[in-house]
Amino acid sequence: MENIFSLIEEPPYIKMLETGKRYQELMNRYRCAIMEVETKLNVLNLEFSLHYDRNPFESIESRLKTPRSIIEKLKKKGIPFNEETLERSIEENLYDVAGLRVICAFQEDIYHLADLLVQQDDITLIRTKDYIKNPKPNGYRSLHLILEIPIFLKEGKTMMKVEVQFRTIAMDFWASVDHRLRYKKDLPNEAEILEKLRNCATVIAGLDEEMQQIRTMIEQSEEDGAV
Repeated sequence: MENIFSLIEEPPYIKMLETGKRYQELMNRYRCAIMEVETKLNVLNLEFSLHYDRNPFESIESRLKTPRSIIEKLKKKGIPFNEETLERSIEENLYDVAGLRVICAFQEDIYHLADLLVQQDDITLIRTKDYIKNPKPNGYRSLHLILEIPIFLKEGKTMMKVEVQFRTIAMDFWASVDHRLRYKKDLPNEAEILEKLRNCATVIAGLDEEMQQIRTMIEQSEEDGAV
């Protein structure tokens, strides 16, 4: 049997997603899931500000995968689909269509905030990938959570998956630069560049640890002074 991907060109599928009503409805559900998670994070941020006089994160960014990225990922994972099953294939097999990136000042806040989020009784933790404790070979560091969260629409409750990435400011800077450089092709000194990027990631990790130690020292001094 001929592979389904060889029968149908990629552009018609992308166009179908861009204009299809079922796809737009699916993306709307993902948008709602993003809003639910973002609201929960903002509530935690407000509570921290009230009780601890500081904020656990600096910013939140959200995104939905583009139709092209979705089709490419389905093909890369070897997931079959056709016009009738495409939306179902997306929802059942891709966990990062909806994503949020949470930027924190300190590593300690990443883990504290992530723990508080997954402890909420309407959130189910599907998967954790801790690239902070176990960096990728290229030096990438971040905490990735796949969450399942209910959204409530006119037809009732629907469970949706959202990926949440937690990074420090320094980790996010490194990842942004690395992302840009990865699109440069056929560099004669590519190996040297990759090694320098790995070294930079190590330096940044050390900086994060130093900043955490400084904050801990300041907090300890404030507690001792209050006694």
